[in-house]
Amino acid sequence: MGIVAPAGPADDGLVARVPALLAAHGLNARVLPGCHLRQGYLAGPDRARLADLHDAWADPELAALWCLRGGYGSARLLPHLDTALLQRSRKLLIGYSDITALHALLDRLDCPALHAPMPASDLLRPGREADEAALFALLTGGLRAGTTWAAAPAEGALRMPGVARGRLVGGNLSLLAALAGTPWQLRTHGAILFLEDVGEQIYRVDRLLLQLDQCGALRGVRGVLLGSFTEDEDPRAVLDAALRPLGVPVLGGWPCGHGTPHRPLPLGVEVTLDADAGTLRFDEDFMC
Repeated sequence: MGIVAPAGPADDGLVARVPALLAAHGLNARVLPGCHLRQGYLAGPDRARLADLHDAWADPELAALWCLRGGYGSARLLPHLDTALLQRSRKLLIGYSDITALHALLDRLDCPALHAPMPASDLLRPGREADEAALFALLTGGLRAGTTWAAAPAEGALRMPGVARGRLVGGNLSLLAALAGTPWQLRTHGAILFLEDVGEQIYRVDRLLLQLDQCGALRGVRGVLLGSFTEDEDPRAVLDAALRPLGVPVLGGWPCGHGTPHRPLPLGVEVTLDADAGTLRFDEDFMC
């Protein structure tokens, strides 16, 4: 597995522990050079981060790319990525948060991706053993069509009834709003849209949802899956006001995002969302 840093930098001490984390699950790590770089809030200059991504995607020995952490910087690389290489190699990109920008590009290329914890920001921290087990079980065993996942009922989680089927897309709300109006805006028509976020004030959550609505990204979605929203103030009223007029099923409280627990979530695959039962069924194989 290639370890890459397309966004923010990570401490060298954490980077050094990544190979052992993978080895514990029978996997080998190739840590790309940019993982050791730091340029302010970026993991090295754009050209170095871009070169690492291209190198990892082109390496026939690597089956997947795992991002060290989020932060900021992935969207800066979008105009320069070799999309022909990405389509040809079709390697799984694992990450979330700022990595949502790269996931949006991969969806435009009809390539699946994995919204999942990352080593430097999640799995090398204490108390994430269950998230680690879930991620590596998926990476080593894959997911068969017909598999159904259920979310444990969360008190007060937002829910709007109904059943819908579509391609599962999405990620961090802030990043999706930042891509609105660009060539990499997320394709949402006919999709099940997944949203999560962290640390935003309520008026900002309102503004981000408004941006998605006004650029047309909410129109035509068949259903909405909500992960964790770890904000200082409960955003449910704002989410309700933005999503209820869509008239589609909404299932909140899904254990995915910046909160804990954070379970892996395949993107770019057909799913059936059952908001009444609180389940997500995968309608095609997802093999890593």
